[in-house]
Amino acid sequence: MNIKQYLDSTYLKTAEQAGILPEENEKVVEKAIQEAIDENFKLIMIRPEFVAKARKMINEAQSKVTIGTVIDFPKGAQSLEYKMAEATKAIEDGVDDLDFVIDYEAFKRGELELVKNQVLACTKLGLEHGKIVKWIIEIAALDNHQIVQISALIKNSIVAHFKEDEYENVFVKSSTGFYPTPNGEPNGATIPAVKLMIENSFPLPVKAAGGVRTFDEAVEMIKLGVKRIGTSAAKVIANGGISQSGY
Repeated sequence: MNIKQYLDSTYLKTAEQAGILPEENEKVVEKAIQEAIDENFKLIMIRPEFVAKARKMINEAQSKVTIGTVIDFPKGAQSLEYKMAEATKAIEDGVDDLDFVIDYEAFKRGELELVKNQVLACTKLGLEHGKIVKWIIEIAALDNHQIVQISALIKNSIVAHFKEDEYENVFVKSSTGFYPTPNGEPNGATIPAVKLMIENSFPLPVKAAGGVRTFDEAVEMIKLGVKRIGTSAAKVIANGGISQSGY
């Protein structure tokens, strides 16, 4: 199994979150991009302001690594217009994958039409430009029933409005990795939650983000049916080590 082609190597910290200066953080991003190129990972996942830099580095290296970014990250609570504008800029900068944070708090409030409209409009934007779209549902903010419901909402919206050959390009994704959980509880992918996502989002693919820390855990997720794994320790996992990262 070429596990590297399942791994979305991820660095999403701001300079403030990393406790370093902006120019130092940019160097960390550059190092992450270069590592993805050197290791031939599936994708490098970075914040929108670094997409153009990643595109330049990857093109110059003549690499097949794809570029992903996060939209309305990490809370997903901005307007549809905000999501669309941020995604459009990333498309212009050369992104391949758009990982939108769904407005999970609006969903929990029962504002289902708002959520459906965002899913449809943003997915349409991405697919029309040949991009892969992922919807981050933030499982740590949801109970099991809500995970089932929101996965089904995304699936039903896509199946009702898009062609069957487009389904493989619209993912349901578990987590941002930035949700504050109490008492050290997981804020990334867990086996039970991922099982619920797979069962209720099929035929859409699933991405497990955060919480996968070893090669064996990654293989277990893949055997469950996960098509992508987001991790800030892709090289460690690919080489059979144990990640000490929180994501």
